[in-house]
Amino acid sequence: METNTKILAAEFQYLEGQNLDQVLSWLATYREKARVLAGGTDLLVKMKLGHVQPEYIIFIKKIASLGYIQLDASNLKIGATTTLSQIERHEAIKGYYSALYEAVHSMAAVAVKNMGTIGGNLGNASPAADTAPPLLVYDASLKIASQDGVREIPITEYFLGPGKSALAPNELLLEISIPKIGADTGSSFLKLGRVAADIAKINVAVCLKRSGRTCTSCRIAFGSVAPTPVRVQEAESLLEGKELNEDLITLAAKAGSAEIKPITDNRSTREYRLKVSRVMLEEALRAAWQRAGGVL
Repeated sequence: METNTKILAAEFQYLEGQNLDQVLSWLATYREKARVLAGGTDLLVKMKLGHVQPEYIIFIKKIASLGYIQLDASNLKIGATTTLSQIERHEAIKGYYSALYEAVHSMAAVAVKNMGTIGGNLGNASPAADTAPPLLVYDASLKIASQDGVREIPITEYFLGPGKSALAPNELLLEISIPKIGADTGSSFLKLGRVAADIAKINVAVCLKRSGRTCTSCRIAFGSVAPTPVRVQEAESLLEGKELNEDLITLAAKAGSAEIKPITDNRSTREYRLKVSRVMLEEALRAAWQRAGGVL
């Protein structure tokens, strides 16, 4: 049976939030019956396909306090309703947070990036979310609110499974906070899709710090290769405290590929993901090292 993707067949009540307190009150009342709408680039598609049928839609895009990019001496802070286009155009992100810039740059068409938000990309808790690997390697934290108060969690505790996150039904993601990138630090992101701007078959991000020829710290994260976006810590440990060279990059890439657990789905096969993960990680490590000022 074909699905008409032009209409929303199920009835729902539309609620337009004017302030955060109002939205949190609605979430506390309607909980699982409600879905939050900002850009709608994912939610509306799911509703048209009948994958979700909320009784209440809570629109939050007009709440100005949720859309911002702030860089201070300690952190880069991004409000949950900040659009992907705003992130892509931000000079500090492009200059210092290369992996996040490259992830957003790789995503969707311009019209979708003008509507889609970073909070929405994380809100789906998709294993293939393009912003997830960069945020993992940047050790980002998430600020989450409910009527009970505000809490902050590391992004490593956010993804629980495909489509499952640490957000409770009465909670709203407010902000993503990333520690300021220091000197001699470089990052990179690579993605492989079926076509340009497609959902990733596999993606990878790297962030490393250099002292001379030594890699003093390294974080590596893959997407679309496990039930959640994942760090590959064995590969990281092989690099940390060592002089970086081509042989070590090859060894770490093999270790990283051995740590992931991809599946075969409608976008790719398990075998293909395992094969290309090694090549992609090698390239991402080289790019991050060069951006940190290193020479191979």
